[in-house]
Amino acid sequence: MNADDLDMPGEWDDSGEPDHRERRGRRRALIGLAVIGALVAGVAIVIGLYAKSLDDSYQKRTVVTINRGASDGEKPAEGRGRNFLLLGSDRRSPEEAKASGIVGQRSDVMMLVHVAEDNQNVYVTSFPRDLYIDIPGHGKDRINAALAYGGVSLAVTTVENYTGVPIDHVALIDFEGIKGLVDTLGGVDVTVPRDFTASGKTFTKGTQHMDGEEALVFVRARKQFADGDFQRNRNQQAVLKGIIAKLLSRDTLSNPLTLRDTIDSVSPYLTTDDGLSSSAMVDLGLSLRSVRSDDIYWMSVPHGEPTTTKGGASVIATDEPGMDVLRQALREDDMGTYYAENAGKY
Repeated sequence: MNADDLDMPGEWDDSGEPDHRERRGRRRALIGLAVIGALVAGVAIVIGLYAKSLDDSYQKRTVVTINRGASDGEKPAEGRGRNFLLLGSDRRSPEEAKASGIVGQRSDVMMLVHVAEDNQNVYVTSFPRDLYIDIPGHGKDRINAALAYGGVSLAVTTVENYTGVPIDHVALIDFEGIKGLVDTLGGVDVTVPRDFTASGKTFTKGTQHMDGEEALVFVRARKQFADGDFQRNRNQQAVLKGIIAKLLSRDTLSNPLTLRDTIDSVSPYLTTDDGLSSSAMVDLGLSLRSVRSDDIYWMSVPHGEPTTTKGGASVIATDEPGMDVLRQALREDDMGTYYAENAGKY
């Protein structure tokens, strides 16, 4: 289904206020924007679906089909609520890859978003990138290696097998897309945990306004912290919170040019499953129209301590008893209780 199939208004008329159909389309756009902010920085590009030109920009994304291979096992049974997988790829630009010698991509940002069945609350759970788990067809490895081994499809399968719940949709954004999104929004306010310097950028404890380059350095930093990747996960969530706040601000919601520019800046860096179409995003936006920033809850998956494999690799151990509790909460759509009892524990 493309933009021509959607009931969308015409272009804005610079001479006056939009008519009734324009207001209705604009409301859908605003609802969608709130949803995207809640899900991931990159997904924010699909929100301005009130004009065909914006839908055309969304079509610039990469679309993949999610399939299970023979060694992947059975897909988890349907539970209550909906689950989305959000990935941030560290794929370098050609210039960066040449300079660093690093090619390919791994998911240095991995978040499971659970949308409650009543569409009133959203729970975002981060995975440490070095979590040592089973990757179908590849044995045990760091969870972020799934993207390198088998692309988005294997990343989805790996998380489904580990969490015991099916993934309804997936969205992946390259870090360059996050940088472009933040700049398009005019920068975002981010909570910095302590003073530190990374890649020539200085960060000061407290709330700091960051441009795209600063935000990108911030979400990548880990060696500056005693707890490394765990703090990096919290920093990634802090940037996403800042993006959500900016996306939901009156200045953004009321400015169609900002929405258009947001789509144009991020879409080339975005990959989604083939089911996350324009019409699917509009439906999702409508279903979550009442969600606000205070309705989004942030946490980490249960995990053990840093350890070393037999081969000498530094990894993060799993916490199976803790994961069993989370798996049950996800399946039964009881994440409110889970959050109340486990927030800040991991």
